Amino acid sequence: MEPDWLKHFPQADKSALQALLAEKAAWVGQEKKGFLRYRKPLETVAHIRAQHCDFSSEMVSIGQAGELDAAGQKLIRQTLEAFIPWRKGPFSVFGVEVDAEWRSERKWARLLPELPDLAGKTVADIGCNNGYYMFRMAAHRPACVLGLEPFVQHHYAFRLLNGLAGQPNLHSELLGIEHLPLFPSCFDVIFCMGILYHRSSPIEALKSVWTALKPGGTLLLESQIIPGAEPVALFPEKSYAKAPGVWFVPTASCLVAWLKRVGFQQVRLFCRHTMDSREQRRTAWMRYESYADFVDRHDLSRTVEGLPAPWRAFFTAQRP
Repeated sequence: MEPDWLKHFPQADKSALQALLAEKAAWVGQEKKGFLRYRKPLETVAHIRAQHCDFSSEMVSIGQAGELDAAGQKLIRQTLEAFIPWRKGPFSVFGVEVDAEWRSERKWARLLPELPDLAGKTVADIGCNNGYYMFRMAAHRPACVLGLEPFVQHHYAFRLLNGLAGQPNLHSELLGIEHLPLFPSCFDVIFCMGILYHRSSPIEALKSVWTALKPGGTLLLESQIIPGAEPVALFPEKSYAKAPGVWFVPTASCLVAWLKRVGFQQVRLFCRHTMDSREQRRTAWMRYESYADFVDRHDLSRTVEGLPAPWRAFFTAQRP
């Protein structure tokens, strides 16, 4: 059966997408612990729907405490705890506050002044995680937001949250940036945040984004960068800030050059900042290593590997 969101993308390769989605559904539908650990908790709250939601504030609110009795409150808390670690947030779910590892409202606040009009638009959020930013987008009345999220835990976390919130214009699928060529000229706006340095070929990734944007469409890109004026990129030998899945970490000027070489126009860096452990840190909802463990405790300008510590940078670009 064709998913409801596909109606928003008449140019998409529907046959290839439906085959791929069927394959993904069969994969996560297996009776294996890795899938059941998220699927089972999700099923226990499938009957609950929030009466009130607020996506306009820093804390995404789904339901209010008074909507459930004590047993319902306990069930919601237990279900949310089953999805630890929570990477993006904050959320308030029927009064249960989830203080995630990332203070994601800070990133959204940096994006907000540059946000294009999303009303009635088709939007992609690449690597959408649990959907925090998608819920923030929902306050701007888009026609459809499609999240691409290949990791099972994050995929199910979004299904949990939106199952409670019931937002019909928000969708997430077990897809990645490599699947964007199946969406030629489909999106008015694409968000690509915290993704590019995880790709072994950032140029190919940006080409895929360019292809999936409609002519005149907007890319909002956020990425780790290193300080420096020259258009160069760091290529760590083994890991970067303890992350083995990091490939190229560019300077801001290097990333601008990548975008222009791919064909983007009106490329603009509108924000950059250093990282610190106030923005990414351990909490009761994320109990593992976080930013303070990734940098040299005696020199915060270096990673534990002795490399330049990451900054974050934000760019806008247009497909002509």
